[in-house]
Amino acid sequence: MTTYDGNGAIEVARGERAVMVVPELAREPSRRSAEARLEEARGLAEAIGIQVVAARAFRVRTVRPATLLGKGQVEEIAGLAKENDARLLIVDAALAPIQQKNLEEEAGAKVIDRTGLILEIFGERAVTAEGRLQVELAHLDYQAGRLVRSWTHLERQRGGFGFLGGPGETQIEADRRLIRDRMARIRRELDQVKRTRALHRERRQRAPWPVIALVGYTNAGKSTLFNHLTGEAVFAKDLLFATLDPTMRDIDLPGFDKAILSDTVGFVSDLPTELIAAFRATLEEVRSADLLVHVRNMAHPDREAQRDDVEDVLQSLGMAEEGAPPRLEAWNKVDLLSPEERSQLGGEAHRRDDVVPVSALTGEGLDRLRDLIAGRLRSGEEVHHVRIAAIDGGRIAWLHSRGDVIDQHVEGDQLALSVRLSPDNWARFQALESA
Repeated sequence: MTTYDGNGAIEVARGERAVMVVPELAREPSRRSAEARLEEARGLAEAIGIQVVAARAFRVRTVRPATLLGKGQVEEIAGLAKENDARLLIVDAALAPIQQKNLEEEAGAKVIDRTGLILEIFGERAVTAEGRLQVELAHLDYQAGRLVRSWTHLERQRGGFGFLGGPGETQIEADRRLIRDRMARIRRELDQVKRTRALHRERRQRAPWPVIALVGYTNAGKSTLFNHLTGEAVFAKDLLFATLDPTMRDIDLPGFDKAILSDTVGFVSDLPTELIAAFRATLEEVRSADLLVHVRNMAHPDREAQRDDVEDVLQSLGMAEEGAPPRLEAWNKVDLLSPEERSQLGGEAHRRDDVVPVSALTGEGLDRLRDLIAGRLRSGEEVHHVRIAAIDGGRIAWLHSRGDVIDQHVEGDQLALSVRLSPDNWARFQALESA
């Protein structure tokens, strides 16, 4: 695992001993308690094999521009690192490059901030070529911001050509140029991926198969639910960001010959903007879905804050606007709740028509979830009367598989059908007609 800091690339091996620090900034109140933030940050570190040997939350009333934390707090952290023989300091906040450099000098340990840590996890989890490109782009974007006053070795200069005169190109300018060039190449490759995905989406929209996308906070149980619904065996583990690359498989739904279920990357609080930008092509799959199923871990103490974080990311993707896919909630991990909690949750779900309590592990509630998904996909349906050439078996089959054919009879060389279709499917059928 390679971790980058203000002085270049360093190696952080699995099992590296680390001190975890969670700053509580008075100017930026968090949705979570300090204990919950510490627990999540610890989980992020452990996801890539870092051994957290000490953890502290610090109340920061006045931000110190040089180190973020106060002088006494930095001294305490340095003592913790020395006492526990820790070579790594993880700060659960976004650090400016100069703050990262100064903390390293004062604490006597290498420093990673929250953005750098999440980028490391994504770098380790990415499997496909596309995923690796997206992570590299995000990492380069992050590194470009680190090339500011913090790289002491960049004061060196490369000699210029004799006919130009002058001192030549500085190391920092050369490194910036190399990063810009590499980012430009990756963006071109990802643009091609985006065009390919758009073509695939267009084909799917012309085909008689609705697409359902699972979204949710990381480790909410999306992949386990995906496996149970599809009968597949994609990687599913009790880890943060176990899934990065999107996976699509067939799913059986009542009233549909075929539907497609998509498993997507989990969201997290304070998701780095570099990652949202880099993964936008992948997340376009979410925007083009017919229905979103928000999978929530109802056994988590911060489930409401997690829901709000997911909503924030969806809003940043334009998913709160008119025309966004409809949404259901799968209240997962009910098997971990007490009988009293389950009864209370069941009463709340009973009063809503967009919620199903489920256990992706035991299969509880999944039949009800399938029924609700199918019903929502058919909501807003209207009866349309169409005539199709009797020999046009493709369009006739499309209507039978995507809609509810109420009546059909032959009129000369045409087949007259009365079919109930959702607005989206009616629009797709019209697109087929004009193709």
